[in-house]
Amino acid sequence: MNKYVERLYNGIIKENPTLILMLGMCPTLAVSTRAMNGIGMGLSTTVVLVLSNLVISLLRKVIPDDVRLPSYIVIVASLVTVTELLIKAYLPSVYDALGIYIPLIVVNCIILGRAEAYANKNEPGLAVMDGLGMGIGFTLALTVAGLIREFLGNGSAFGYQVLPESVEPIAIFVKAPGAFLVIAFIIMIQNAIGIKTRQKQLVENCDGCCATCAAGAACNKPEKEAEK
Repeated sequence: MNKYVERLYNGIIKENPTLILMLGMCPTLAVSTRAMNGIGMGLSTTVVLVLSNLVISLLRKVIPDDVRLPSYIVIVASLVTVTELLIKAYLPSVYDALGIYIPLIVVNCIILGRAEAYANKNEPGLAVMDGLGMGIGFTLALTVAGLIREFLGNGSAFGYQVLPESVEPIAIFVKAPGAFLVIAFIIMIQNAIGIKTRQKQLVENCDGCCATCAAGAACNKPEKEAEK
């Protein structure tokens, strides 16, 4: 796989910041009450991620190690301020919906984490693709969680009423406990798929069901050898 494409794949699937690395949970839980809110916050964060990774990668040999983190915060804060002003000017509805969470992108651990772990160690092209992959992965996680919560909590999807008014929505899903429940179920499903994929890697033609698998002994062979 091309190394640039690999950075996209890692951010979206393999190292999804929300569902795998469990980063940026504060905005994930707070703004994912609606799908559109998730898209707005995700795209805003993606823009800041891509630009901050690019700037930090370009300056990685100039910024002294002693002031590395303060420098990152100044760069990210400047980009967030510009992004916030643009959203306020051209997308006031999104600005009103996201509120205080736009300025808080400055301290989003996804951005500072990628700056420290990747951007300051790699060339600008790879740093940009890493930021783009992480941003898309974050946006997808927010949008999916927001869509589920909006549908179950309001009976709507992307602002359009789907369920008839006679159907009573489950109000807990637009509150904080609902956010934890939805994220937990998404991660549970993802982990179940991941376990099945792992078994397929161990045994050819494995369907993920060890109870009925004729070759099930092969799955446990590495463990038995380790015990010996």
